[in-house]
Amino acid sequence: MTRSTGGAPRSAGVRGFVRRRSLFAPSRIDGVDLARGIAVIGMLAAHLLVIPDLDWTDPSTYDGLVHGRSSILFATLAGVSIGLVSGGRTPVRGPRLETVRSRLLVRAGAVWVIGVLLLFLAVPVYVILPAYAILFVLAAAVLPLRARTLFIVAAAVGLIAPFPQAAIDALTFWSTPVGADLANAIGWHYPFLTWFAFVLAGMGAARLDLRARATPVLLALVGAVLAAFGTALDLVFGQSEQFGQTPWTGEAHSSGLFEVIGSGGFALLVIGLCVLLCRTPLTWVALPLRAVGSMPLTAYSAQIVVWALTRPAAEPGTFELDVYRGLEPFWPMTLGIIGACTVWALLVGRGPLEAAVDALARVAVRGAPTDADGAPAAPGAGERPDRLER
Repeated sequence: MTRSTGGAPRSAGVRGFVRRRSLFAPSRIDGVDLARGIAVIGMLAAHLLVIPDLDWTDPSTYDGLVHGRSSILFATLAGVSIGLVSGGRTPVRGPRLETVRSRLLVRAGAVWVIGVLLLFLAVPVYVILPAYAILFVLAAAVLPLRARTLFIVAAAVGLIAPFPQAAIDALTFWSTPVGADLANAIGWHYPFLTWFAFVLAGMGAARLDLRARATPVLLALVGAVLAAFGTALDLVFGQSEQFGQTPWTGEAHSSGLFEVIGSGGFALLVIGLCVLLCRTPLTWVALPLRAVGSMPLTAYSAQIVVWALTRPAAEPGTFELDVYRGLEPFWPMTLGIIGACTVWALLVGRGPLEAAVDALARVAVRGAPTDADGAPAAPGAGERPDRLER
């Protein structure tokens, strides 16, 4: 019996090379890496391109899909990774649960520090990493939950949280210097109160067993229905006086109810389609994007650092974001990141920041070593990964 990674079958000729590279590790799911890569590139586009607001009646605005949806896909995939790390279909229990939970909290602290350091570069975008870190902490509390419970809680959070969040957003505190600093420090532009629903949904997807034949089909179908429903609600009610503002709106980055439904469904749809695509030989065509998705923390941080190093001097009366976009940096930066991630993945393996954060977590919390997707790092290292045998 051979192990399936959720991608195309691999010949014996590449097996030796595959075992030495984390991108091809048996525990990884190619489609998850591809979805992460798409999310990273989508966030690059949202940051670096001048993109019109999405209007479903105007096909020329469809590139506006990257607004909001890329970061929500990013958050949902964080939940998928956490679900895989914590046992996949069968949540870990006992001492192993405590090891996974403690390491997740260490990773949360490391990601928060990296996010704050990126904030000091003063690039004119909202850095998602502080919010990511808080979402990790919240996820640590629900690691033992199974798929059904996770989806129920995700639905409850998604339906309820936009309303108290809208009240919190309306506080004048956020317009003060202290409020602005706090908003950056906790990533409130990606508010954990509502965005926890996406993490929960991603964890639920991982608990369904993404290696099973039917799971990605189910995710794609459910995601398509939710995306269509959320979009329909926004088209019908989004411009009305009663529903056109938060907490109802489907506007990007509003975290309104219609956006939660539509963009959350879109994330599940993309994940399902990516897993299905990577079960075909096209997984090799998608390898560069999979490489980006295998090191999303490194790729995301790299674009902020490169931006800080290449931006022109500030000029009075100009908006720095518009000035930088005017240099047309998207394609050079995107192709550079894709190329660098691909070379690194093939020649070295795990991304540098991913490796550093994982090493910190393993040093801080002793236990069976796990890789990015939750299986023991090598056969015999800890529990036998029976859930990978298909």
